[in-house]
Amino acid sequence: MVTFQKRRRSRFEQETMSRFMKVQKANRSENNSTASEKMTFTLSGALLGAKCTIPIAISAFAIGIVFGVLARQAKLSVVDALLMSGLVYAGASQFVALSLWTAVPFPVTTIILTTFIVNMRHLLMGASLRPWFANLSPWKVYSSVFFMVDESWAMTMSDFAKGGRDAGFLLGSGFILYLAWVSSSVIGRTVGAWIQNPAQWGLDFAFTAVFTALLVGMWKGKSNLLPWVVAAVVAVAAAHWLPGKWYILLGGVAGSAVGAFTDAK
Repeated sequence: MVTFQKRRRSRFEQETMSRFMKVQKANRSENNSTASEKMTFTLSGALLGAKCTIPIAISAFAIGIVFGVLARQAKLSVVDALLMSGLVYAGASQFVALSLWTAVPFPVTTIILTTFIVNMRHLLMGASLRPWFANLSPWKVYSSVFFMVDESWAMTMSDFAKGGRDAGFLLGSGFILYLAWVSSSVIGRTVGAWIQNPAQWGLDFAFTAVFTALLVGMWKGKSNLLPWVVAAVVAVAAAHWLPGKWYILLGGVAGSAVGAFTDAK
């Protein structure tokens, strides 16, 4: 009798464990595929992204004016400024390049390495989009990622966090920012002779204002506090102790690592 009960209990435990493992596997599979399976890529999503990003595009326009003015001071032609903004499309690295543009001899290697370091944060940004873009066709993914900048990425992730599931949002958001950036760069380069000191017009603060607004918009509560504090401390320390723009990458990696660890717990 005792042996029979033991066998029965053992069989029950095995069946229970088997069901538990199946549920766990199904949950993992669902979690891994939910985002990508439900994603769409539509014109309406792109238009929504562009519409939501218009206020930030206005600020980006102001920053582009500053870049254009500085491009003129660095003796770039209108075509040079247009090509740099249109092909590079990375404000931070463009400003860094301008600071080295008039050096003699021309520091090609330094500009390339510095730009690479500054833009390495895009590796983290692109990786964060992987779950959402996994099942999209390559042309949709790469066309969207080309127009991805910090602001469009932040707006898109915020939309996804609110339940949005249209990947076209990133393309629309990035494209409206692209238009604002390229056009303002050309305008700033053209009228740069009239604006000798961008700080006099408050244009130098536009960059800070944009990222402050994005940071506030991405706040989800106390759970964000530790990763943000760690990212800030590491970035400030790196900016103080390390040369160049390593603080951008190191701060982002540190904050991301802490955020991933706390979420895993």
